[in-house]
Amino acid sequence: MNARKVKKILISQPKPSSEKSPYYEIAEKFHLDLHFYPLIKVERVSLKEFRQQRINILDFTAVIFTARTAVDKFFSICEEMKIVIPETMKYFCISETVALYLQKYIVYRKRKIFFSQTGKIDGLNNAFTKHAKEKFLFPVPEEHNDEVTNFLDQKKINYTKSVMYRTVSNDFDKDEKFDYDMIIFFSPLGIQSLLKNFPDFKQGDRAIGCFGNATAKAVVDAGLRLDCEAPQPDYPSMAAALEAFLKENHKHWA
Repeated sequence: MNARKVKKILISQPKPSSEKSPYYEIAEKFHLDLHFYPLIKVERVSLKEFRQQRINILDFTAVIFTARTAVDKFFSICEEMKIVIPETMKYFCISETVALYLQKYIVYRKRKIFFSQTGKIDGLNNAFTKHAKEKFLFPVPEEHNDEVTNFLDQKKINYTKSVMYRTVSNDFDKDEKFDYDMIIFFSPLGIQSLLKNFPDFKQGDRAIGCFGNATAKAVVDAGLRLDCEAPQPDYPSMAAALEAFLKENHKHWA
């Protein structure tokens, strides 16, 4: 066990909205001081950046949404540009969750909304086939993979990508006392943010945990030691993996 006794943990996610979060139970069980602080945040592109893409939103008859963030940023741009979206606009969503989120901005029952039952783009196959003549706008983040666009290309869908948001580092205060015994990451960008904020960061006997294969790879690529990883067969969630790690850690320092 390379790690010191873990008492103070930085969890690089927003604070849970529910008091029933498993993290709070773990904190009570192991007498931990938990801090929730996202190392990354999503920023919308500026209107100047959007205009440089030479896209007129009202030229399109349908929008493809793959995330609630995309919904927020799309309607934010529309609001700032004083664009009124016609009731005839159709919405194609990657999941029911994203589709229902549209209620924040539109009268749901009056609109043509389609969503994938599988949470993947191919779950919209039939909807795309029935509406193949639509002109689609596809809001994307600055860094995105080609899974959706490859599918749209195969289907010969008439679509235009528009970069509407990006993920950036969430800066710490200059006087931040970075005295955590453990840091938990959920994205490769979180590791980039840490090293940007603290260029002289040394792990030492501080523990590092992470969720997801890409994040684990980023930890190792940054020359850091990974002490706690999820998902695993026995620990499908980060909370479960953390609890197992803490049992061993506290036993070692008992």
